[in-house]
Amino acid sequence: MSLTIPIDRLSGLLERFRVQAQLHYSGTLCELRHFDVHDGHGYLHVLRRGELKVSHPGARGDVPKSMRLEEPTLLLYPRPFTHRFHNPPREGSDLTCAQLTFDGGSHNPLARALPSLIALPLAQVQGLEAALDLLFSETDHVRCGQRLLADRLFEVVLLQLLRWLLDHPQQAGIRPGLITGLSDPRLALALIAMHDGPGEPWTLERMARCAGMSRTAFANTFREIVGQTPADYLSDWRIVLAQSRLREGWPIKMLAEELGYANPSALSRAFAAKIGVSPRAWLAAGS
Repeated sequence: MSLTIPIDRLSGLLERFRVQAQLHYSGTLCELRHFDVHDGHGYLHVLRRGELKVSHPGARGDVPKSMRLEEPTLLLYPRPFTHRFHNPPREGSDLTCAQLTFDGGSHNPLARALPSLIALPLAQVQGLEAALDLLFSETDHVRCGQRLLADRLFEVVLLQLLRWLLDHPQQAGIRPGLITGLSDPRLALALIAMHDGPGEPWTLERMARCAGMSRTAFANTFREIVGQTPADYLSDWRIVLAQSRLREGWPIKMLAEELGYANPSALSRAFAAKIGVSPRAWLAAGS
C-alpha cells in the first residue's frame, strides 16, 4: 500500500552514508558478462529493451539461480553479489549499468536493509521516466562531461527507486528492518528523530512520544515491523555511526560525546559487544 508521509525519510541517511554511482557499461550486450562478488561493488542495471538471461552462481535464499527478463527492467544488487548476463549475439540486449559504492560498505545501513537482489519492471516504478530519458540521452551520445553527468543521473535513478521502495516494501520483498520501519508513518517519525539526534537521551517513552503512540504499542509495533527492539536499533545505529566516524579519523572521546555515551570506555564496551573487538582493534584490522 502506498503511503504519503510529509517528512523526509532519506536525506538524513544519505547525508551520513552516501551512495555513489559510476557508469560501468552502456550498449548492446552480445555475450556473457561477469559481475563478480570479489569486485567489491554493488550494481544498478537498466535493461532498456530486448531479452536477458541472468544467472546467479551459488545463489541461495531468495535469489533465483537464473531468471529471464522479457521487458524493460531495473536490477539492483546493493551489495557485491556474483551475477552473469547471457545473450546469444543474434538477440542482444540494450543495457545501461552502473557500479555502486555505499559508504561504509557492508556496514552501510541502507545496503544492509535491502535484499541481495531487487528486480522490477520499469513500468512498475513510477517517477523514473524523466531521469531515465536523460540518462539514456547521455549514454547514447559522447559529449563533454558525459560520464560525470551519467554518474549523477544514475544516483537520481537510485534515489527515486529508494523512494518507491519506502512506499512499496511488500511488493519489493523487503524484510523487517530499516526500510519497513521508515515505511510506517508513525515509526518513521521516531526513526528520523533518532537518526538526527543519536546522542540524545532516548528513553522508550520519548521514542513513543515522537511516534504519537503509547509505550507498549510503540514497543510491540517496532519489534514487529523493524524486527528488533527500539533500544537494540538505537544501539546498532550509534555503532554504525561510530564505525563511519572512526574511518574518518574522529577520536574516540569526541565520538562518545557525539553519540551519547558517558565516556570513551562506555563507547568502547558497547562497540566491542556489537562488533566483537574494540574500536582500536577494528580500525587496525582495516575494517
